[in-house]
Amino acid sequence: MGRRWGAAGGMLLVAVATGAAVLAARAADGQTRDRVAKIVVQIQRADYQGDRAAIKRLYADLAPYMGDEETASRVRYWRGFALWRRAINGFNDSVDPKELQQDLEGGIAEFNEALKRDPGFADAKIGIVSSLGYLMYIHRSDQDQLQSYMAKVQPVLQELKDSATDNPRFYWVMGPLYWRQPAERGGGQAKAFEAMQKGLELARKQKGGASDPLEPSWGEPELLMAEAWYYQNAAEPDLNAAEKDARAALALVPDWHYVRDILLPQIEEAKTKKKGADAEEGQVRRAGDRKKR
Repeated sequence: MGRRWGAAGGMLLVAVATGAAVLAARAADGQTRDRVAKIVVQIQRADYQGDRAAIKRLYADLAPYMGDEETASRVRYWRGFALWRRAINGFNDSVDPKELQQDLEGGIAEFNEALKRDPGFADAKIGIVSSLGYLMYIHRSDQDQLQSYMAKVQPVLQELKDSATDNPRFYWVMGPLYWRQPAERGGGQAKAFEAMQKGLELARKQKGGASDPLEPSWGEPELLMAEAWYYQNAAEPDLNAAEKDARAALALVPDWHYVRDILLPQIEEAKTKKKGADAEEGQVRRAGDRKKR
């Protein structure tokens, strides 16, 4: 009897120890996710604020978590996101193109690492396509380099077209591609506007749907910002619509440096110029009418 109870007691101790180890591991995983999630929030905030130094620092802050198998693909995504957005902010600040290229290439490397761990991760592919698009812009006068980037972007873009049409961030990336591509080749300004509208529809449907803070859920403010820029720069500008979208983006992200300090003042300046031009045209027309009388 004693031996039987001793064996049972030993098994019970093993079970308790195993259970405690599992609980400890889960707690550690939870702590890792919490720490990463806090850094992700800070990266997105620094991106909106245009704080490139903070973005670079936060990119480095994610390095200790790259080896955690549970979160590795998302950690690598957010490291890629940080460098990608650092470069985009750099375009607004007239940063040296070589530095922009370094950030974009670093972002692509991180996105590819994310895909090694999660081959179906659409948002990593979206980051790659956008980063390659910016590299193409930097090297727009170098045909050989353009062809090299084009060869890299086409297969990834096709994968997205086949699998990511329910992702609002896909349409944010497609907008600039349509904008720069002639209508006879499947692009054009109308297609860019369609992409923004589709993206906004999806973003609003999915709003609040992401329960995991490490999963990308950004999109609505970016789509509004892009649509505002399109309205401002269209062949037939609609400056009222541009201002409406820019202010809607700011309502979602009040401290967005680019929209608040660059885009919206540009739209307001364009409206002032148009108002002056319209007034001058009206005076000329009235003067002509008086002469006819």
